[in-house]
Amino acid sequence: MAFDTAVSGIKASSADLSIIGNNIANSSTTGFKASSAQFSDVFATSLLGSGANSIGKGVALANVHQEFAQGNITFTQNSLDLAINGAGFFMLSDEGASIYTRAGNFQVDKDGFIVNTSGKRLQGVQANSNGDLVGLVGDIQVDTALVSPQATQQVEIAANLDSREEVPAIPWAGPYDAFASPPTSPDPEMFNASTSVTIYDEQGVSHVMSTYFVKSSTANQWDAYTLIDGVSVGGPDTIPFQANGQIDPANLPLELNIVGWTPLNSSGSGTGASAQDFTIDLSRLTQVGASFAVSSADQDGYTAGQLRGVSIDSQGVVFARYTNGQSRTLAQVMMANFTSPSGLQPAGDTGWTETAESGQPLIGSAGNSGLGLIQSGALEESNVEITEQLVKMIVAQRNFQANAQVIQTEDAVTQTVINLR
Repeated sequence: MAFDTAVSGIKASSADLSIIGNNIANSSTTGFKASSAQFSDVFATSLLGSGANSIGKGVALANVHQEFAQGNITFTQNSLDLAINGAGFFMLSDEGASIYTRAGNFQVDKDGFIVNTSGKRLQGVQANSNGDLVGLVGDIQVDTALVSPQATQQVEIAANLDSREEVPAIPWAGPYDAFASPPTSPDPEMFNASTSVTIYDEQGVSHVMSTYFVKSSTANQWDAYTLIDGVSVGGPDTIPFQANGQIDPANLPLELNIVGWTPLNSSGSGTGASAQDFTIDLSRLTQVGASFAVSSADQDGYTAGQLRGVSIDSQGVVFARYTNGQSRTLAQVMMANFTSPSGLQPAGDTGWTETAESGQPLIGSAGNSGLGLIQSGALEESNVEITEQLVKMIVAQRNFQANAQVIQTEDAVTQTVINLR
């Protein structure tokens, strides 16, 4: 009878309306992917098949198809908000169970793990202490502990010494000691130029290293003297130049070796840090007829530092920045893709799980193996198009009404038959 056929149509239309309603309800859900109903007709058959003039028995919901088209990307102020521009999914761990999502609104929990709003942990490869990305895919954890200080091991100074300078009128009369009684220090008439660099002992305490350059009475030759915190620690060290004002390549690298320097505090007492050796590289010095100028003065030490911020590049590499100016590679976000994403099983919280229909996950880093790039400080919007859904809703409503009309008509016909006398 037409009742059953019409009821199947009503059920199908109701399912279609439910799917459309779910799409509209999630039109503002980050990373949500719209679904659409796919229907198939129903025929009553036997082992021998259906007759040539068989009439269908209605309609059935064959599949709820997920549409994984790219959503619009909007930018935020949170560097841990991530959007995928292209194919792929973020991998999450829900107490060991694998979840895949396009929603990249992440944050750091109390234990330093990067998690989504439901507490599921973002997966990636953790870096070792040298910043190398090694090991297996696992939870990404941001180390919020202090970065240990590093003692200065090498200083590099690049500068030009003015060849027009005269030999100082007053000879260098060191050593000098700013903590002596009375304190002693170089007279400005004893040197032609000087520069200072902040260096660090093994406890991360900063000290000022000053290098004084004194033109020698020997042509194309200068002397260098080193003081740290006003106390002489080295010199004289000879700096020979060629006639063209360059250092002879045979003398490169030109290095001054500071040996056994004992770090002092502001009172002139030892800080407790060990005696320290380091090198001052002067290979980039020149001597030409131009004013004294320092083009760079670098050193490799630093004090202790606290985590200041985290950034993630397009390849998913997680960098940490610290208050001491250092930065480190912490991890790399890994992604997954599937041969048939539409076969994934929705798991709620804008996540999906693997099924036999989806195939196994193909895991890799952003930008490789067909995976999209990661945009930090951005989120992917839902790909629901409201206008399209409203049009579909009108069509589903018409289908529902038409099937209801079939029931009403069939009822009238049946009533007519019953009233026959």
